[in-house]
Amino acid sequence: MRALYLVLLLSIPVGTIYAKSSDSDLEQIRNEIQDLKEQYESRIKDLESRLLKAEENAKKVALTTQRLENNVRQNKQQTQTSKAENSFNPAFSFILDGTYASYDRNPEDSQIPGFQLGGESALNPEGFSVGHTELVMSANIDDLFYGKLTYVLVPEEGETVVELEEAFFETIGLGNGWSIKGGRFFSDIGYLNTKHGHSWDFVDMPLVYRSMIGGNYFDDGLQVSWIAPFDIYSHFGLEVFKGDSFPAGGTSDDEFAVWTAFMKFGGDWGVDHSWQAGLSWWDADIENRQGGAHQHGGDTATEVASFTGNSELGIFDFVYKWAPNGNSKQQNFKFQFEYFWREETGLINMLGSSPMEISTYSGKQSGYYLQSVYQFKPQWHIGLRYDFLDTSNNGFDTAILNEAGLLNSVSDLERWSIMLDWSNSEFSRFRIQYSKDDASGFTDNQLFLQYIMSIGSHGAHAF
Repeated sequence: MRALYLVLLLSIPVGTIYAKSSDSDLEQIRNEIQDLKEQYESRIKDLESRLLKAEENAKKVALTTQRLENNVRQNKQQTQTSKAENSFNPAFSFILDGTYASYDRNPEDSQIPGFQLGGESALNPEGFSVGHTELVMSANIDDLFYGKLTYVLVPEEGETVVELEEAFFETIGLGNGWSIKGGRFFSDIGYLNTKHGHSWDFVDMPLVYRSMIGGNYFDDGLQVSWIAPFDIYSHFGLEVFKGDSFPAGGTSDDEFAVWTAFMKFGGDWGVDHSWQAGLSWWDADIENRQGGAHQHGGDTATEVASFTGNSELGIFDFVYKWAPNGNSKQQNFKFQFEYFWREETGLINMLGSSPMEISTYSGKQSGYYLQSVYQFKPQWHIGLRYDFLDTSNNGFDTAILNEAGLLNSVSDLERWSIMLDWSNSEFSRFRIQYSKDDASGFTDNQLFLQYIMSIGSHGAHAF
């Protein structure tokens, strides 16, 4: 009996130890299973997250690609939309433009010291006036060519003058990104040069355009351009022009006196952001380019200055645009910058002077503008622009250069402008603008009111 008790007593610790050991193993197995479950769930969540990101990236890539293709189409041909819609039927449009302008000084005495003004560099007439009214006809000519004709009605010295602004053809079927344009057209130098007045963000052009190329530069010539099949928008081009228009205006032969080269690049940053940057070069051999009389420091020149020589102009431009989800109709922001640098060498002749007044002339001029426009509501825009110019001109007879208005004693040739506009639709716009102009050697407070009305079918504007 004692032996049985002894056996039972000895067996109790062994069973307990065995039970405890079994429980420990089970707990360890449970922990391992739980760990595997957590790892599995973590990997599933990670894979799901990666899948969502991949889908979002794919959508962004698709949207970016679509926007890039749209930019390419818009830059390749400003009226691509109207051509598709109208086929071979001409599209007619009329742009009505009118302004009211108020100045502290007489706008007819406006001048920019250090620059020979010409072309469309004059300020808007004081009071009420009809601005740049356009009559436009455009259409596909056939399956290979597109044509456009633009007449403008502009007031000059109290009269309305009709001018032929554009008359060109452009290929649409060469393929591989190549295009040829011929006739009278806006050069693709810079960013703002190809924009018609009704598409400007302000009432007038920046000072660098007014002072160096007399507004928009257009001429009779030929353009060859190529849109490269790169990952970003890449547009390259060469142009030759006859050279009759300011700032070349004055060539006396039938040869091409002007050539230009340009390259433009652009793309998107995500869905909300897009950009474009460009470099341009303009070169001309000029004979007898004439500019009007200038007033500077109280001295008035009654003769007209004539320039003969070589002119070289370089331009860098950059544009950034922001629109939520790529939709610019509700809200958007645009920043725009252009820098001009020009060097001219030749002779200045004061026409009408007796005895004849001639001087050598070496001019170095530069300038830029910065502007931003914010559409804070679907129908409202507010914009701010700053213009700056600088000159360093010299010659052997400074008195003649001063008489021609090419010497500058003003330290800061600058101008500030702020504008607000309202558009009931894409076909109508009303604008108010205030400018503080210090580019004439004195401060001129300027106020502008403007209306722009578009009638008929009008093609989409470039980027």
